[in-house]
Amino acid sequence: MLDESLLDAPEALARADRRGLLRGAAESGARVRTAARHATEAGIPELNPEGRPRAVLVAGSGTAASGVADLIAALAGASAPVTRIQPTGVAPAAGAMRWTLPGWAGSLDLLLIATADGSEPGLALVAEQAYRRGCSVVAVAPRQSPLREAVDGVHGLVVPMASAPHGEYDAETSAAGPGTLWALFTPLLALLDRVGLVTAPPETLQSVADRLDRTAERCGPAIATYSNPAKTLAAELADSLPLVWTEGEAAAPVGRRFAAVLAELSGRPALAAELPEALPVHGGLLAGAFAAGADPDEFFRDRVDEPEALRARVVLLRDRPTGGLSAAPAARELALGHETPISELEPEEGSRLEALAELLAVTDFAAVYLALASEARA
Repeated sequence: MLDESLLDAPEALARADRRGLLRGAAESGARVRTAARHATEAGIPELNPEGRPRAVLVAGSGTAASGVADLIAALAGASAPVTRIQPTGVAPAAGAMRWTLPGWAGSLDLLLIATADGSEPGLALVAEQAYRRGCSVVAVAPRQSPLREAVDGVHGLVVPMASAPHGEYDAETSAAGPGTLWALFTPLLALLDRVGLVTAPPETLQSVADRLDRTAERCGPAIATYSNPAKTLAAELADSLPLVWTEGEAAAPVGRRFAAVLAELSGRPALAAELPEALPVHGGLLAGAFAAGADPDEFFRDRVDEPEALRARVVLLRDRPTGGLSAAPAARELALGHETPISELEPEEGSRLEALAELLAVTDFAAVYLALASEARA
């Protein structure tokens, strides 16, 4: 079981946080401001695109690059199709992975490269391939990296990845770390605003940074669990199988990222699905072995030598409703009908990007607290 006393012991949390994950979450707003400044210095506001790209291709390695592609696809909507180029290779190592453009990619398309590493030869190769096809190439990568030179060599645009204000946290987890996502995502938002695919002018990015700062204040280690939404969520998810159900365009990629980050940072399984499809897809889990009332003889069994059984818990992530139909009542009815507890998160009022930022921040903090609790228990 999760030791909830750890959540309300800031000094103990600091000792457990050997990877600097809490600092990475707290610095997300600062990373947005630095990344926006780097985008300006790289010349993105001065670009004069001839029109919207026909399609956007996203290449990169790790959880952050996957999250960036998913978020861009959600924000772009019907403006242009967004495709993540999945890497292939014999191992998830920088030198082993390769990316290949789809056969239809050409001069009307835009290739975005997002990496917190920058040493992947395969990303340099796909940039060269894009250049031969006539695709425009924009990359966000560490300032001193081989990829920066490769993209410069094919006349692409490189934006230096915003570093953490007080030094990078452990490179082993930086791809899933909260601040890394915003360091890669923000310059691409500025670019896509310039080409007309999303609405993210400088004042909106500033509002996103402010929302991240406010959420970090609410979710920080010094704030007690009873008034801290991230600690509350972490405590509720202890020893459970989270079923992350999302409603709304901004919530969907957040839910998928939450499941991925839980697995990578804390080693916890989680499943994500969008409403209303989540109800039939995950309904069997609420009635099967993961149901809250499964195995009625369990209460009388000696658990000393047995791990605690996982029980499903629904995490309902929603955009702030703007009217229209909602599947949330049906989701609550299904879960409660199977005696399955529910955790709900809904952002405060604001733009779509601000709502997305708040949901990302709370779920990232929750994943970090669960990771720290797991490490402390180990």
